[in-house]
Amino acid sequence: MKIGAPKEIIEGENRVAMTPASARDLQKLGYECVIETGAGEKAGFSDATYKEAGVEVVKTAAALFKAADIVAKVRVPTEAEVKRLREGQTLISFFNPGANAALMELAASKGANVIAMEMVPRISRAQKMDALSSMANIAGYRAVIEAGNNFGRFFTGQVTAAGKVPPAKVLVVGAGVAGLAAIGTATSLGAITYAFDVRPEVAEQVESMGAEFVYLDFEEAQADGATTGGYAAPSSPEFREAQLKKFREIAPDMDIVITTALIPNREAPELWTEDMVKSMKPGSVIIDLAAEKGGNCKLTKADERIVTDNGVIIIGYTDFPSRMAAQASTLYSTNIRHMMSDLTPEKDGIVNHNMEDDVIRGATVTHNGAITFPPPPPKVQAIAVQKKEKPKELTAEEKRALEVAAFKAQTRNQVTLLGVGAALMLLAGLYAPASFMQHFIVFVLSVFIGFQVIWNVSHSLHTPLMAVTNAISSIIILGALLQIGSGSTLVIILAALSVFMAAINIFGGFLVTRRMLAMFQKS
Repeated sequence: MKIGAPKEIIEGENRVAMTPASARDLQKLGYECVIETGAGEKAGFSDATYKEAGVEVVKTAAALFKAADIVAKVRVPTEAEVKRLREGQTLISFFNPGANAALMELAASKGANVIAMEMVPRISRAQKMDALSSMANIAGYRAVIEAGNNFGRFFTGQVTAAGKVPPAKVLVVGAGVAGLAAIGTATSLGAITYAFDVRPEVAEQVESMGAEFVYLDFEEAQADGATTGGYAAPSSPEFREAQLKKFREIAPDMDIVITTALIPNREAPELWTEDMVKSMKPGSVIIDLAAEKGGNCKLTKADERIVTDNGVIIIGYTDFPSRMAAQASTLYSTNIRHMMSDLTPEKDGIVNHNMEDDVIRGATVTHNGAITFPPPPPKVQAIAVQKKEKPKELTAEEKRALEVAAFKAQTRNQVTLLGVGAALMLLAGLYAPASFMQHFIVFVLSVFIGFQVIWNVSHSLHTPLMAVTNAISSIIILGALLQIGSGSTLVIILAALSVFMAAINIFGGFLVTRRMLAMFQKS
């Protein structure tokens, strides 16, 4: 079977769904690859490079649709492109099925199978095909670069002979993939970064990247990520009001605001209102990554850069990934290749469209002439957030009672062990010869001392300093040394072997520990 990628016809779209590298991988799956002439030029991939990779180059999109059994695209196909599909042909592309019912019906009437890349379920096994995440990662990074291009100061603070420059304050609304990418980029550029998300469990991720999480004084039970496909769920009106109130408080201090909030198959929620824009300083920048779905800012205009009356720059570009076409094409074509790998389990170049597979079923919107959108919930759901119950605080009397009970239990155990041990020693002394008892007592004392030494090492040291604990455990060498002077040849040989092995344990333990500690020292 043949898989092909046409040239994207949407104005300003520079990405391509197949790169020379991904074509080589697809050929390993048993497919022949076809591409329309000039499809990869804007992303930096020439026709000659494709030919070197064994890809057939055809002159027109019509010829490609006719030749290919599987068509891979980036943007949502136009009506003309869907009309070119034929029965049994497979289209893999972004499709936006929630807003394109007419296109779905047209594709179904053609008998074509359509896989929407944005519908790939967010489960662990499908991460390699998650095109939304790979593109959002690029969009978040590029948003910060675009903000810096429009912002009139440095991101990082500076003190120079010419004057002092304060660091930029950046607020990222939404800590999903795009948000985390924006946070990481802004922080690495030296900005003071703040982040907000309706899911408080992402606060640790935000803070681990050097940003400050904006908390709300509002309690509301959030929908589990396992039931929402890993996305934030719509909030209640009360939560939204509390959220807007918080944004109004911090808006005057922010230099750059990057909004990323989206809810699948719905218009983008309005989070940055007109009065917030008016309260911002002249020269401030708003990057609205949700512009394609209506925008998180009231004043955003899709694909436009506007300047408000008070000097705030609002950017609503919808092609951030396309502005890094080579990188975006590489990642997206890898997502396509992984999808094809799941569709070709036998690696024989023949598609097996298994509708029992969670990932394939979730991403399929039309199959065998029928519309299959929306898909059922995946059998394997995202990992739910485990809610930790706050431990009950004990009173002073309860703590004291627990300590006394623990002490009594420990004392009973020790007395029992000592009693049993003494009884066994007495029993052995009554029947065993005196020469045996001498060696037996040395053995017991060595084991006891070694056990006590290791038992009293803090458990937190066992992992990083395991080698030291091994060395300490070799205190058994004392018992072996005491037996060297024995009159028995067998005892002398065993004692010598014990000394040899214990010495290896001691010197090797400290040598390994020294090398481990050297890893954490500056050269």
